[in-house]
Amino acid sequence: MKRLLFPLLIAGLFFSACNSEHKSELVQHLETIFYDASFAQIPEQEFNVADYGAVADGKTLTTEAIQKTIDAAAEAGGGKVIFPAGTYLSGALFVKSNVNLHIGEGVIILAVQNNDYYPRLPTRIAGIEMKWPAALINVYEQKNVRITGKGVIDGNGKYWWDKFWGDPKYSGGMYGEYNDKGIRWAVDYDCERVRPVVIWESEDVLLKDFTVKRAGFWTVSLTYSTRVHVDGLVVQNNIGGHGPSSDGVDTDSSKDILVENCDIDCNDDNLCIKAGKDADGLRVNRPAENIVYRNCITRSGHGLITLGSETSGGMKNIEVYGLEAIGTSTGIRFKSAKVRGGLIENIWFHDIKMKDVANPFHFELNWYPEYSYCNIPESIPEEEIKDRWRVLSQRVTPEEKGIPEFRDIKISNVRVENAEQAFYANAYPEKHIHNISFENVTVEAKESGKLTYASDWTMTNVQLTSASGKAVELIECNNIQQPEIHSPAVIEQPEEKALPSLDEQIRVLSANKDLVIIPINPTAKQAIAQGDTTLFSEEMEIQILQMKEAFISYLEPMGDGGNFMPVEIRFTPADGILEVKAQRQHDFSFIVHSEIQPESITGADQWHYDSEKKQILIEKAGTNFSLVIN
Repeated sequence: MKRLLFPLLIAGLFFSACNSEHKSELVQHLETIFYDASFAQIPEQEFNVADYGAVADGKTLTTEAIQKTIDAAAEAGGGKVIFPAGTYLSGALFVKSNVNLHIGEGVIILAVQNNDYYPRLPTRIAGIEMKWPAALINVYEQKNVRITGKGVIDGNGKYWWDKFWGDPKYSGGMYGEYNDKGIRWAVDYDCERVRPVVIWESEDVLLKDFTVKRAGFWTVSLTYSTRVHVDGLVVQNNIGGHGPSSDGVDTDSSKDILVENCDIDCNDDNLCIKAGKDADGLRVNRPAENIVYRNCITRSGHGLITLGSETSGGMKNIEVYGLEAIGTSTGIRFKSAKVRGGLIENIWFHDIKMKDVANPFHFELNWYPEYSYCNIPESIPEEEIKDRWRVLSQRVTPEEKGIPEFRDIKISNVRVENAEQAFYANAYPEKHIHNISFENVTVEAKESGKLTYASDWTMTNVQLTSASGKAVELIECNNIQQPEIHSPAVIEQPEEKALPSLDEQIRVLSANKDLVIIPINPTAKQAIAQGDTTLFSEEMEIQILQMKEAFISYLEPMGDGGNFMPVEIRFTPADGILEVKAQRQHDFSFIVHSEIQPESITGADQWHYDSEKKQILIEKAGTNFSLVIN
């Protein structure tokens, strides 16, 4: 059953944004296009897939029969393709010009779990042009197309989720293989997970009312397209597992786009705008522009509305309003990197509500370095290097061209409840994130936050209720106005015990005579036990208390905190092997308690033996590596 979105709209949540007299020129421009009765108009004649041999039993492959129906409609000058109720197992389908693919209530189009049924075509994946498997439903270089109805497009994604990171989650898959090789950044491209819906190089397209479930990768992708209206879609990607990178609706280097009345539950950026990545994106140099996202709900996911991380072609003339985030990890989110480039300007976010969103305003322009900066390790043989890896790792020259610039952004009429950190921004000394205005914003958060390399921020009627009571921390900033900070209402609570010191935590853990490995996060002042979640810290100390075989796994945030991945440490003293598997770069310090001084340690950056304390002290920087203590 679809979640009820529209009663929320009727209740008047979205303030003046819904009143026609307050509509911006951009909104009026897009409504003139998409609310015209002639937009993407399709001839009335109908073509029934059953007449062309499609069987709705969920077992018989129906790709050919459905495609014949679409082709017949196109050859007849256009028409509506309809389905009797049932489940249709299918590979890639290509909707043609002047055709309405009508997926009516009770109809399910189910993706066949085999890449052979999705031809590899020129496209763009995560900001890079390459050949990749077609989607389940494709509008590929067409004009005047509709995909409508209250039925379901089922991406059947678990096959691709398991291909990516194994079953159970994080147990292996291509993610584990590539992570071990030090090329975690390549797995998203090489895994070739099938997307449910892709609009590519097309014009005048309407996507309306259907539900998409269990996306293998990004759910709805609009790339290099013009005049696309997305209205009333429901995305449900948390069914039967947790699919990686299952973005909701992504607009990529497209123009004149309206996305509205959608309900998104996914495992990455819920609503997102992109414009190409690194040297390849700068080569294409195609902006995302004239875009409105409005009146949508986001649930699980990493971004109510995200700009990036692919920003190379630039973004401009974007308005986002009438959104509500319920438990989404991040609210208004900017992502980029020092190799992306691009100018992002003239953006307006307004009339937005967030509840239980940890990071409501999170702007990280040096996002996820282990993923964003692609370097091919020397250990990989030349014959194994793929062409797409060379494109991904191509250097941007001159380097300053790769520094993104975010400016002229307005945020108004926003209410945030129960956040962790109110404000966060991190840009570059060469290009601050600048000319940002906040107006009529209320935030309740545990921490006020931190800005680094920001300039010319104004705050008019910005009320921050912060448990910390501190001002927003400013590092290398210029002309930043602070919000008006309030302390939360004092409520009588039982007196809380002070957290134990780091030394006390270590003492308590080490009292367990069977314990072998204690990871220590000095930044969070935390001694980590099996299964714990910790903040990211560049420096990590690992104590090995006994010369006994042991294994520990804990979680740390990836990127800018929207997702968590395991760090695994295994010690096998019989073979002298100390193995670490992580995704993010750390400076590890190992303290191994040993009565015997080793002859050598293979793989260490440096080491020495403290004969008084009977400890081997090892330093090693990296993500995935093995040390051999001889």
